[in-house]
Amino acid sequence: MTLNNRLRALKLAVAVVGGTLLACAGQAAPSFQVYVSNEKSGDVTVIDGNDFSVIATIPVGKRPRGIHAGPDGKSVYVALSGTPVKAPPKLDAKGNPVFEKKKGKDDDDDDDAGADKSADGVGVIDAAAKKFTGKINAGSDPEEFALSKDGTRIYISNEDVKTASIVNIATKKIEHIIPIGLEPEGVTTTLDGKRFYVTCEAGGDVYVVDAAAATVTAHFKVGDRPRSVAFLANSPIAFIPSESAGQLNVIDSANVKVIKTITLPEGSRPMQVHVSKDDKTLYVSNGRAGNILAFDTKSYELVNTIKVGPRPWGFALSPDGKLLFVANGPSNDVSVVDLAANKEIKRVKAGDSPWGLTIVTAQ
Repeated sequence: MTLNNRLRALKLAVAVVGGTLLACAGQAAPSFQVYVSNEKSGDVTVIDGNDFSVIATIPVGKRPRGIHAGPDGKSVYVALSGTPVKAPPKLDAKGNPVFEKKKGKDDDDDDDAGADKSADGVGVIDAAAKKFTGKINAGSDPEEFALSKDGTRIYISNEDVKTASIVNIATKKIEHIIPIGLEPEGVTTTLDGKRFYVTCEAGGDVYVVDAAAATVTAHFKVGDRPRSVAFLANSPIAFIPSESAGQLNVIDSANVKVIKTITLPEGSRPMQVHVSKDDKTLYVSNGRAGNILAFDTKSYELVNTIKVGPRPWGFALSPDGKLLFVANGPSNDVSVVDLAANKEIKRVKAGDSPWGLTIVTAQ
């Protein structure tokens, strides 16, 4: 082989290896999309995770809130409710919400006489087509939900009737209705998929439900208005925020009990919690405080406070764990947070009152 031929062969080999490395890099950081439920405009905004452009707006129905992608990424599910949106409660001198006392036999019923029950359900979006394909019966006033690990069932909080429902996605039918506490809100499946937790706003109750038996197996209390649950992958520790109390509760999920309660900085109103990909950091959306709090999951120390938009609620981590996408309800936009820099790097316009977010990785 001549010298020129050898050089050409070497260049070709370098090109092949380089192309392989680029392909592997592409596989390590796949493209993804962010689906945002907009509570007041009745639609879902789809954001490209690479350039943060809005690529679709999908009408879905009344009051979309909880939103989650199926395990295979082919479908996105969104909770819909015909119960009218209520204004946020007023705050007292200390910044705590003040709730009006209801009267009558249904004092503890959050339902509204003007509710359109025909609008209630879990909507289904075809992720590839970016199209709303129909609605699954989910009981009364579904607010949040979680999916079973195999993607065949939906576990739903029915806020106005004090129940949780288990729905079969294939048959679109409710299989079980489980009585729980007042104003159920957050729903999270345990990592092994055998149980799901339901947090109840009004009394600080948390219920643990056996998914197969459809029965409550444990019940404990935390501070008022617990909103969500996050589990560590490598230990039995879980975290539950209490919005009204301005607290973060550390839970021993093996023994189902509170082992520590952390008082958050003054003015905190914690809403949703997520654990980082490496299990080292817990992120908390802080509602009226307008920021995201970051905690060390071992020491429980506050390590960062990241300013975002007003009253952040739902948020989601990018597949590589480098970005946070945060729904800012009052400003109708989504904050993009660079977690290496611990700062907001962009705002993306969403619909009216963005509430929840979920991530779909491109197939």
